[in-house]
Amino acid sequence: MKIGIVTLPLYTNYGGLLQAFALQTVLKRLGHEPVTFTRKAYEPIGWRTPIKWVKRLLVNPWVNRKTPIFYEYIFNKTYPIVSQFTQGFIDRNINIVNIENWREIKNTDYEALIVGSDQVWRPMYFNNITAAFLDFASDWHVKRLAYAVSFGTDEWEYNEEQTLACRTLTSLFQGISVREKSGINLCREFLACEAVQVLDPTMLLEPADYVQLFEKENTPVHAGDMLVYILDRTADKQRVVDLLSETYEPFVVNSKVDDLNCRTSERIQPAVESWLRGFYDARMIVTDSFHACVFAILFNKPFVVYGNSGRGMTRFVSLLSQFGLEHLLLKTSDDLMNALTTPIDWCSVNTRLRQYREHSMMFILKYVGKI
Repeated sequence: MKIGIVTLPLYTNYGGLLQAFALQTVLKRLGHEPVTFTRKAYEPIGWRTPIKWVKRLLVNPWVNRKTPIFYEYIFNKTYPIVSQFTQGFIDRNINIVNIENWREIKNTDYEALIVGSDQVWRPMYFNNITAAFLDFASDWHVKRLAYAVSFGTDEWEYNEEQTLACRTLTSLFQGISVREKSGINLCREFLACEAVQVLDPTMLLEPADYVQLFEKENTPVHAGDMLVYILDRTADKQRVVDLLSETYEPFVVNSKVDDLNCRTSERIQPAVESWLRGFYDARMIVTDSFHACVFAILFNKPFVVYGNSGRGMTRFVSLLSQFGLEHLLLKTSDDLMNALTTPIDWCSVNTRLRQYREHSMMFILKYVGKI
């Protein structure tokens, strides 16, 4: 079966890339032919762009220092450089179709469409949110499935117009599953549909599936034994790193890829395989990332996660509660000692993982089957 997958654009985010790789891998093993839709990373420059530059020139020093005045120009010039290694992973491992407009997709090319995973149903992350509900295919005769979609939060962030449109579109889906438990209630209350909770696609694969990726590329061992993967740096998160550095040797697995004010050389994102290798090498993991928690669990590595409220706290609460690991969630650095005093029962964690994995695979098999 030819299957088109709708997700967030595949750029330089490790979690986003690996969930796309994992879902495709699962579907391929079932005998299907999946492709993932994405768009080339490019900021259009037109006649309105100089107006934006003038506004930033006048406002930036006082309001938003993170966005360079000539943002579009800098992004387009540097992106091919900073993404060279992550793009290599995409080219080697993910079947993609680049699109500029969702209407470019032809209804004769696919027998099924799957939305997911990641925060694909969060309006602040997915431009034109109705496309994430397959509005471009509303009159197609295809199977429609939402797999492990995430709202990213337990709050409803849609306006009234978006809510009404997406509620109509969900009625066309054969099956809907969400990544967080809170998503079940959001679907029921605002979209008038029923959903089940399933695992993020990355957790459907075994650690060996990821090990072969970095072994195939002869990825070197990291110098250190504490993986540090912080997306949004703060002084208090650094304090957590510093406290643990008294016991472990830290190594950082990501660059300042999103900081356009940095030198380009500091923004080059390391290879996905190197990121994965980090979990294999580490004896401790410090992060504020959802997917870093996922891979710490998969590789059975001790970890602590600093809650990243800006990107969605419910993701962490939902994931950790599934595995009885709520005590590993830090709100401040003062929570660190409490997190470290309770050992992780990996036997229990792995038993739950096998059960959730079987349940999640049954959801996929129910709607797309095995060929």
